[in-house]
Amino acid sequence: MLNRLAIIARSRLYWFLVLLACLALEGVALYYQYILDYGPCVLCVHIRAWIAGIALVALLMMIVGGPLAALGHLASLGLALGMLRSSYVTLGVERGTIIDACTMDPQFPSWLPLHQWLPTLFEPWEPCGYTPMLAFNVSMAEALIVISLLWVLVSLVLLLGSFKKPRREKGLFL
Repeated sequence: MLNRLAIIARSRLYWFLVLLACLALEGVALYYQYILDYGPCVLCVHIRAWIAGIALVALLMMIVGGPLAALGHLASLGLALGMLRSSYVTLGVERGTIIDACTMDPQFPSWLPLHQWLPTLFEPWEPCGYTPMLAFNVSMAEALIVISLLWVLVSLVLLLGSFKKPRREKGLFL
């Protein structure tokens, strides 16, 4: 089992799947924004930025591969924790358990003004407080908590697996 984790932790296929998942999440967000007309709030834009960061890490890890596996999983873990925190605050604001004065200014650092570089993806349209409902009567904020938590757990497990030197097994094509 540990050997398989070590192999997956260094796998370019794993990082390709992470990149696909990030693109799917961003695609769903854009579908809700531009097709269903649910504009993003500041917190939603921050979650999009965390996901874009994970996608960038995945792309870099597809290029450099195994030698920097621990660094890639550490970065992925940090970004997933940021996404989990933003998702938690989003859900808290939606349920009224967190009082947050959301502004329309995403407050990205001056050296990374994502809302100016890519306003289509990172410009907030709405005040915080509501996320649309998805399938099975689950709000987007609730779904994002689950996705973020799973991402944190997978990143943590694979970070630990990346410290073990894998030995190749027959029939394992990762």
